[in-house]
Amino acid sequence: MNSENFTLSEKIVLPSYIRQGSQARRSHEQLIRLLLEQGKCPEEGWSESTIELFLNELAVMDSNNFLGNCGVGEREGRVASSLVARRHYRLIHGIGRSGDIAAIQPKAAGSSLLNKLTNSVVLDILKIAGVRSVASCFVVPMATGMSLTLCFLTLRHRRPKARYIIWPRIDQKSCFKSMITAGFEPVVVENALEGDELRTDLEAVERKIEELGAENILCVHSTTSCFAPRVPDRIEELAAMCAKYNIPHIVNNAYGVQSSKCMHLIQQGARVGRIDAFVQSLDKNFMVPVGGAIIAGFDEPFVQEISKMYPGRASASPSLDVLITLLTLGAKGYKKLLSERKELYSFLAQELKSLASAHKERLLHTPHNPISLAMSLDCLQAESDKAVTQLGSMLFTRQVSGARVVPLGNEQTISGHTFRGFMSHSESYPWPYLNAASAVGITREDVALCIKRLDRCLKTLKKEQNGAESSSPASALIVTIVRTICTHLKLDQSQL
Repeated sequence: MNSENFTLSEKIVLPSYIRQGSQARRSHEQLIRLLLEQGKCPEEGWSESTIELFLNELAVMDSNNFLGNCGVGEREGRVASSLVARRHYRLIHGIGRSGDIAAIQPKAAGSSLLNKLTNSVVLDILKIAGVRSVASCFVVPMATGMSLTLCFLTLRHRRPKARYIIWPRIDQKSCFKSMITAGFEPVVVENALEGDELRTDLEAVERKIEELGAENILCVHSTTSCFAPRVPDRIEELAAMCAKYNIPHIVNNAYGVQSSKCMHLIQQGARVGRIDAFVQSLDKNFMVPVGGAIIAGFDEPFVQEISKMYPGRASASPSLDVLITLLTLGAKGYKKLLSERKELYSFLAQELKSLASAHKERLLHTPHNPISLAMSLDCLQAESDKAVTQLGSMLFTRQVSGARVVPLGNEQTISGHTFRGFMSHSESYPWPYLNAASAVGITREDVALCIKRLDRCLKTLKKEQNGAESSSPASALIVTIVRTICTHLKLDQSQL
C-alpha cells in the first residue's frame, strides 16, 4: 500500500498498529530501492516475502495484469492455466522485442525492468567471481552450446570470408556442434600430454593460423572448465596470439564462474591480449534449471551486437530463476558457496587418492584443473577389458551421478568428424580413468557416499573377476588334482 492508503487505514485500525505495519513495509521497500539504485547483488540475501513482494510489484506493471486491459492482438500475455501463471509470477510477456532481446517492451514495463536488473546483478556477480574488467553481459534463454553459436554467427558479419574456427580439442559434443550449427569448419588441435595433464599445444595452434591464413579464421574457440585430465586452455597465451594475428577469441567458460582460477585466466587473457566474449551456463554455476546462459565481454558494443543477433522475443524464465536465486543468496551467500566448493575439492582429492591407493590405482596429477579430478583404472583394465565400462554402469545404477568412466580406445563420429579416444580429449591418452568433480553445491556427504559406493563397486568387480578365474575349466582341474593329492597324503585341505 502507498502512504495514502496507510493513512486511510488508520481510521479503521489503531494508528499505532498501522504505523508498525507501514514501517515493516518500508523495510522491504528499502531493499528494493537499493537494488534499483545500485543494480548490484545485495550483500545479504533477501527473504522470500521480500522477493515475492518485488516480483508482484513488477508483474502489475505488465499489460496482461492491468485491471482494465483490453487486448486485441495476437500476443497479449494470455495464459489458460492459473498454475502456469503462478509458476511465472504472472510475468508472461518474456523479454526483448522482435529485433533485440535486450530491448524494452511497451506492453511489459515490469518484465523489461526484470531483464535489465538481472543483467546488471549478473554482471556484478561476474566481477565478484574474478573478472573485474568485464564491461557488459546479458542472460540468454539458451544453454551454453547454442549461446556459443550465437557468438559465432555474430562474428560472421564482421569476418564474412572466414570459414574456420580453431579449437583446442575437448571431448564434449555441444561445443563441437555449436561451430557446425553456425556453419563453420572446426579445426581440431590435439592437446599436448604433459605428465598426466592434457594442455593446449600453442605451437600447433600457431601453425594452423599460419597455414590457413588469419583472414580465413573466424576465431579461436578456447575452453576453461573441463574434465580432468584435460586442464583449462592456456587462455593468456591464446589471447596474446589472437591479438598478434587480429583474430577474435571466444571462450567457453561453461562452469567456470565457480572457479576463481578459471575467472582469473579470463581476466588475465583480456589484460594481455584479446577475448571478445566468454559464455557460461546458468544451471552449472547458479543451481537453477537448465535452459539459460550468460554471454559476457569486455567490449560493450560487441556484446550488444550479439544480443541483437538473437531473433525475436525470449523466455524470461532463466532471467527470473537466476535473479530469484541471487537475491536469495546475496553476494555473501554466493561467495560462501564458492568457498565451500573449493574446500570440498581438496577433500574429494584426498578421498580419491586414498581410495586409489587401496586399489593399487593412483590419483592422476592434474594441478591445473581446479574443479575436476581423475583416478586411474589401470589395474581394473588389466583384469578385464569390460571391467572399466562395467564400473560406469554399476555406479549409475547405484545412484552415483556425474562420475565419468573413460576406457581406452573409444571412437565417436560427430557431424562427420571422427574422434579417436573419445571422452579422453586425446587420440592416445595412455590410461583409462574415472572422473569426479567438485562443483558448486556439492556437500561433504556427497563425497563420502560416492567414495563408499565406488569402493564397493571396485571390490565387487575384483571379486567377480577372481571368481570367474577360479571357475574356469583349467582352474577347476587344478583344484581337483590338488585336493586328490591332499586326500591321498592325508593333508589338511583347509590350508588350500
